[in-house]
Amino acid sequence: MAFSCGQRKTVLSHLGLFLFFRVFSLLMNITRLTQHYIREHPSVADCLDRGLINYSALAREICKTLTIDAFDAVLIACRRYRARHKVSSAHEKNINALMRSAKVHVRNRIAVAIVEREKMLEKALGIQKLVRKERGDFNLIEGEEVFVIITNVEYIPVIKETFGPKVIKVTKDLVQIAMIFNEKIETTSGVVAHIYRLFSENDINIREEMSCWTDVMVVIDEKDLPKAMQILSAS
Repeated sequence: MAFSCGQRKTVLSHLGLFLFFRVFSLLMNITRLTQHYIREHPSVADCLDRGLINYSALAREICKTLTIDAFDAVLIACRRYRARHKVSSAHEKNINALMRSAKVHVRNRIAVAIVEREKMLEKALGIQKLVRKERGDFNLIEGEEVFVIITNVEYIPVIKETFGPKVIKVTKDLVQIAMIFNEKIETTSGVVAHIYRLFSENDINIREEMSCWTDVMVVIDEKDLPKAMQILSAS
């Protein structure tokens, strides 16, 4: 079948557009895979933010792990990720200044109870009145299907008696660390993420986290308290 000159130009034009969009789609997919890999590896993301990583070595590792034969595309994606996500030195200084100025309070002998939410909230508020009356510690976090009670371990029997089989889980041997910042925390992004990163890098699991204006409270295992205090005092 013969094509005229005009038809050949049209076919080549359509073929060119098809190849362009095909390559563009592949590059976008590689970018998404690279970004996902970096986000799933906090230590890698942190090193990228600080400029402490070899891009070529990272690109080779991503290609190997994800079985991608596109080193150059992955390398470019890594560099673009860093350019978009790096924290400025001034902003990092602001976060560190807030961390240094924060007051830290610790409450030990803490327990966490997870309770089915359905028609149980009023009973939880009743326990709160009891705990407050006895000058105990009580925090309530509401979820869609459950609520979490954070209180002193001696009130766990009361919680079990009140809610019975609605108590899904109880965890003891915990401590609550309250960090009280100044008002600048409202306009400084990344403070809570910084706390999570510090704890994660040192293998400290944050079981629960709450915030109230300038206060940030985390619940961790009691065994991790010395390490957590050392981290916070060095921040």
